[in-house]
Amino acid sequence: MPEAPTIDGANTTWLLVSTALVLLMTPGLALFYGGLNRAKGVLNMMMMSFSAIGLISILWWFYGFSVAFGTDVNGFWGDPGAYLGTKTFLAETDLWGATAENPSGIGVPLYVFMAFQMVFAVITVALISGAIADRAKFAGWLLFAFGWATLVYFPVAHWVWGGGIIGADIHALDFAGGTAVHINAGAAALAVALVLGKRLGWPREGMKPHNIPLVALGAGLLWFGWFGFNAGSELTVDSVAGLAFLNTQLATAAAVLGWIAVEWVKTRKPTMVGASSGAVAGLVAITPACGFIAPWAAVLLGIVAGAVCALAVSLKYKLGYDDSLDVVGVHFVGGWIGSLWLGLFATNSVNAAISDVVGASDGLFYGGGATQLGRQALAGLIVTVWSFGIAWVLAFVIEKTIGFRVKGEDEVEGIDIAEHAESSYDLSPAGGGTGSAFAMAGIGTPGGGTSGAKPPAEPAETVSEKVAG
Repeated sequence: MPEAPTIDGANTTWLLVSTALVLLMTPGLALFYGGLNRAKGVLNMMMMSFSAIGLISILWWFYGFSVAFGTDVNGFWGDPGAYLGTKTFLAETDLWGATAENPSGIGVPLYVFMAFQMVFAVITVALISGAIADRAKFAGWLLFAFGWATLVYFPVAHWVWGGGIIGADIHALDFAGGTAVHINAGAAALAVALVLGKRLGWPREGMKPHNIPLVALGAGLLWFGWFGFNAGSELTVDSVAGLAFLNTQLATAAAVLGWIAVEWVKTRKPTMVGASSGAVAGLVAITPACGFIAPWAAVLLGIVAGAVCALAVSLKYKLGYDDSLDVVGVHFVGGWIGSLWLGLFATNSVNAAISDVVGASDGLFYGGGATQLGRQALAGLIVTVWSFGIAWVLAFVIEKTIGFRVKGEDEVEGIDIAEHAESSYDLSPAGGGTGSAFAMAGIGTPGGGTSGAKPPAEPAETVSEKVAG
């Protein structure tokens, strides 16, 4: 007779910690994207990440979790009413993965698993925003985020992890989100960037990162939080969680080296932005593979991902699409590399769930032939086409109705002021003087010893203290 339902304290604690780590990644992304952006648009860039936390969290609780993880309806979505937000799940039997034979499941309360998957949905939507920096209306972004999460992310999460067509029928592998998160968001980013068009002056004008320490800080927070993203996806405290943790570090470290090696060859000048971007590329690539490959394969994956993504970011100049912060070059390309890597290096020797749970095969170099490689390619292609198509239609409809792109003059003046009536840096001198060293020292001002000087006139209207410059 099955034992009574029991909460596993270790698994629950680890998943709660992992949830907090993954949530931290979205503010980290805001800093990373914000630093890469120009100063006049950094707050709008960060607002898109923070607004995703607010909007997607509510949508996920109300119906997103049901669509993604409810009982499979037809291979494409789960039962929308299974975990509807109007219901509560606090009974001792409300444990994730519980069955009649195993009433404890993995020993984790349903709400803990719901929260863990919630923060995945949040950051996936936020990733898209980097492609449309400096030119998207905030209202248009919110409407797009609502539509894309509902029509793309929630169903795709079901396809991959909730018993839908990719995981259950195609038997493609995705440990923590290479297909569901990175290929998905990257395809959408490309579509929206195409609809909105290029930034004014791109690529003639230099649009360099305005704050590189902010980029490094954001990358560091992403790296830190990604351990919850990857190792937390095992859901339990076991050796596979340890493997995913180690592989995450190894691949990311190797990708930093791979990216700066490319910079060294091309320009003889490795950069901090390059090292930070290389770290993110490695994190992206190892995400689908971290619990399914051996550590040596993770190191090799990191080197390849760092080098290839460093080269891929230049594609936008050759093909003419303005992906402002290289979402396509890093997340789309990195996600594809990591997903296909499983078709080469996945092995049951490190994780028996590959065949026992998912029904997948060993990779090509472990005697499994090309079967799994084909599955991975098919899964990536399905998600790419669906995400790109829906994102393009959504962005086009928004642009033709309420408008998605800001006016040209607002883009030139600065989207922070136009959309939010604030700016990121107060560059006005103390006391409102002219800004010269003499003025700031009190020389040449009233009371500073210079005759004939007149006090500055009072402004006709009160200026908002949020707006600087």
